[in-house]
Amino acid sequence: MNSTTISWTGATWNPVHGCSRVSAGCDHCYAETISLKFGMTTKPWIGANARENVRLMPHKLMEPYRLKTPSKIFVNSMSDLFHPLVPDDYILRVFAVMADLPQHVFQVLTKRPERAAKWCGPWPHHIWMGTSVEDARVVHRVATLRRCGAAVRFLSCEPLIGPLGDLDLGGIDWVICGGESGRDFRPMGHAWARELRDQCAAAGVAFFFKQSAAFRNESGSALQELDGSRWVYQQFPGDLQPPEQVRQ
Repeated sequence: MNSTTISWTGATWNPVHGCSRVSAGCDHCYAETISLKFGMTTKPWIGANARENVRLMPHKLMEPYRLKTPSKIFVNSMSDLFHPLVPDDYILRVFAVMADLPQHVFQVLTKRPERAAKWCGPWPHHIWMGTSVEDARVVHRVATLRRCGAAVRFLSCEPLIGPLGDLDLGGIDWVICGGESGRDFRPMGHAWARELRDQCAAAGVAFFFKQSAAFRNESGSALQELDGSRWVYQQFPGDLQPPEQVRQ
C-alpha cells in the first residue's frame, strides 16, 4: 500500500504488477515507464511479453487491512485486475479483501471492461468499477461498463488524446478527465474537456478535472474556459460540489 499524488484517490494498492498495451492510451504508459526504470519488469509491456511481465503479488493482499483511516484506494495502479492472465480465483481473493473492508472505497480501473461486465462480484457500494476512455475509438467501453453489476461506475478519460463526441452517460456516476504527462506527452485540447464537462453537467454526473497535458503529472489542474478563466472541478459520486475559480 502506497501513498500517492493522484488527486482523485488517497492510496494505491497493487496485488498485481505488470500489464500489456491494448489501445492508444497505453502508448506512453506511466506504469510501464516506472516499472522498467526501477527494474520491476525488464521488457516492454507488449502482448508478446505479457506472461513474463504480469505477476500476481499475493504478499500484498492483506495490505488494505493496515490502513486504519477510511480512504479511497486505487486498485492496481501498476496493472489491470481484469487482465486475461490474472486468474479468476485470484480476482476472487482481491474482491474478498475489498468486500471485507467497507470503511474504504476501492476504485478499480480497467481497459478490459468486457471481463468486468461478466464478473459476478460481489459489488457492494464501496467497490467502484471504472474503465479508461481516451478517445473516440474506444467509446464502446462505456456501453460495456454499463453492463457491469457495480453500484458505482466511472470513466477515466485520461490521457484524453482526442475528442469523445456525444456520450451516453446513462448508468455512469463519475468521469475523471486529464491530459497526458511524461516526456512524450500528447496535447489535450481544453475544448475536449469542456465538452465532456458539459455532458456530465447535463446528465448529473460527477466531473473531476485532474490535469492538463504537461511533462509533470498533476500540472494545470484547472479547466480553462473560452474567456480565459480557470476553474477547479473535483466532484465525486454523490458530491457535486460547484467548481472553484482560480484567481489570477
